[in-house]
Amino acid sequence: MLKVRDLEVKYGVILAVRGINMHVEQGSLVTLIGANGAGKTSTLNAIVNSVKKSGYVEFNGKDISKTPTHKIIKSGLALVPEGRKIFINLTVDENLRMGAFNNDEQFETLRAHVYEKFPRLKQKINQMGGTLSGGEQQMLAIGRALMSQPKMLMLDEPSLGLAPKIIGEVFEIITELKKDIPILLIEQNAFAALKIADYGYVLENGSIDLEGKASNLLGNDEVRAKYLGG
Repeated sequence: MLKVRDLEVKYGVILAVRGINMHVEQGSLVTLIGANGAGKTSTLNAIVNSVKKSGYVEFNGKDISKTPTHKIIKSGLALVPEGRKIFINLTVDENLRMGAFNNDEQFETLRAHVYEKFPRLKQKINQMGGTLSGGEQQMLAIGRALMSQPKMLMLDEPSLGLAPKIIGEVFEIITELKKDIPILLIEQNAFAALKIADYGYVLENGSIDLEGKASNLLGNDEVRAKYLGG
């Protein structure tokens, strides 16, 4: 579904992503873990061409290396950004409508599907996005992305700033979503990510340091020492 080859991202003289290779298969959840500043968000932004980059990116069988960001999103690759980026001065329902800008004629059906997955949002349909809790805002951000009927979902730090109980809820939702759609999950919470992923990449200083089945990475001494607390 997604193939990345020799991907590099530079900010001035700083090389943030150093020629990485990765892929996401149909029907899988792949996680990219690493410390702050490892290059995780830069990788996602490069995939959707929102930062200057070099390298090859293929999505759903097509070369999107030089495709404008809005066309990549329209082709079915949805990104839920770090920090959620919901519209705080719009209601829950209005936020969802913004996500359906390419599917306005199917808005009612898509909205019903999102509210079925996120019943808590349905209870707050007319509430302003900025008044929601952090967990609810994350659910809304994911729901808004689903309104575009994506073929693949990329999630950037969905657990950021959330209480442990809410992190559990969000990861349960992600586990359910992976039954229907391939997912690339960027996470600092390595343990939570690897527990639900099929395959994982460990990014360190802009390079892939380790990769393999998520279950194997969970048991890897180096990964445990660096990212899982020993």
